[in-house]
Amino acid sequence: MKLHELKPVAGARHSKKRVGRGTGSGLGKTSTRGHKGQNARSGGGVRPGFEGGQTPLFKRLPKRGFTSLNRIEYDIVNLEQLNCFKEGTVVNSDKLIKEGLINKDFKKIKVLGNGKLNVKLTVRAHKFSKSAEQGIKDAGGNTEVI
Repeated sequence: MKLHELKPVAGARHSKKRVGRGTGSGLGKTSTRGHKGQNARSGGGVRPGFEGGQTPLFKRLPKRGFTSLNRIEYDIVNLEQLNCFKEGTVVNSDKLIKEGLINKDFKKIKVLGNGKLNVKLTVRAHKFSKSAEQGIKDAGGNTEVI
C-alpha cells in the first residue's frame, strides 16, 4: 500500500447537504425548514441560551465568589527553572521572556521556591516567596525587588 492509494473507510465521509437547489434534490422548496414559523424565516431563531421565556439556566444557578477590580496578576517562575542561566547572570524580565519562562513583559513576576537552585544568580522580580528568597541566598545569589 502506498500513500496515494489510501482511502477513507466506507461511510466515514459523506457529502455536504446542499439545500435550496430545486425539488429534484429532495431538499428544495422549504429547504429543511418546515412551513412558516420563526425558524422558517431568514434571520429566524432565538439567541443562544434562550429557553422560550423560562428563566435560563445561567440565571437559575447561584452566584459564587467575586472578581476583584484591584487584582494583580503575576507570571510565576520556579527556582528550578532558573538553572538554565549561567553563573553570575542578572535575571530580569527581558531575560525570562527570551528564555521562554514568562509570556508577557507587562505582567509582574513572582519567584516561587519549587525545586533547587544550583547557580549563583542575581534575580530581579516584583515578589519572592520566603522559600525562593532562601533558595537564592543558599545558592550564593541575591534578590532585588523591582
